[in-house]
Amino acid sequence: MRKKNKRARQIRLFLFFGLLLALFIILIVSTVGRQEFNAPHKLALEVIGTAQYAMTRMTGSFKNGWQNYTALINVREENARLREELQKHKAVNNEYREAVATNVRLAKLLEMKETLPAPTLTAEIIGVDPSQWFKTIIIDRGSSDGVQAGMPAVTVEGVVGQVTNTSPHFAKILLATDPNSALDGLVQETRVQGIVKGGGAGFHMEYVLKNAEVSKGDRIVTSGIGGVFPKGVPIGTVAKAEKAGRGMFQEIEIEPAADFSQLEYLIIVMKKDPLAK
Repeated sequence: MRKKNKRARQIRLFLFFGLLLALFIILIVSTVGRQEFNAPHKLALEVIGTAQYAMTRMTGSFKNGWQNYTALINVREENARLREELQKHKAVNNEYREAVATNVRLAKLLEMKETLPAPTLTAEIIGVDPSQWFKTIIIDRGSSDGVQAGMPAVTVEGVVGQVTNTSPHFAKILLATDPNSALDGLVQETRVQGIVKGGGAGFHMEYVLKNAEVSKGDRIVTSGIGGVFPKGVPIGTVAKAEKAGRGMFQEIEIEPAADFSQLEYLIIVMKKDPLAK
């Protein structure tokens, strides 16, 4: 039964295509010597025209689809190229902005150097000491540059710390906020003096009598006493000054002038007689 049905379908397809071929031949023969079509010719033209129209539409759709596909590939390639160029331009722009920011910082350091006693040396911070016991940083200058232990380090905003150890090309600086650090300071407005010690995140000013005039917002600068830091370098601003409690001295907390979390460059004051170890 299946073979019989299959054979019947083949015969029908053969007859259909045979009819199309016959109509096509009739149409060609009739167009050679005649200008007018009769009914069979018109029927043949209608059938062949319909078939050709369908074939043309299919061919056109395939052509348009292929063109759209190739155009889509080109668009993807162009987008990839544009994204790559955009990333390159962003990188160049970031480098330019970083260069401008660095130039601004170095220009401010140059202005700061002019207010400090010569000679001075500009250094870049290249690392932080991993030790949890001391707050120290490492700079790219060492004994071969003339850096010695005891030399003070400052930045545009104010006091940074003091050199503790050196190697030929590097040096370690103990930050002023370290609890082991201490320097002489004074209240810029009233000239009241005291000892500024590191408190971890900020400073404490000690040995200031209760009858001394110290108020919140007063500026604290180096006094120059002791010959370590030059006089007048900013240390910070009074955040709290309390006279209550026992004892002779006030409790004074100072917010640092320098942002120790964003240090990049600093100035070493090349003192002639540092506190050598």
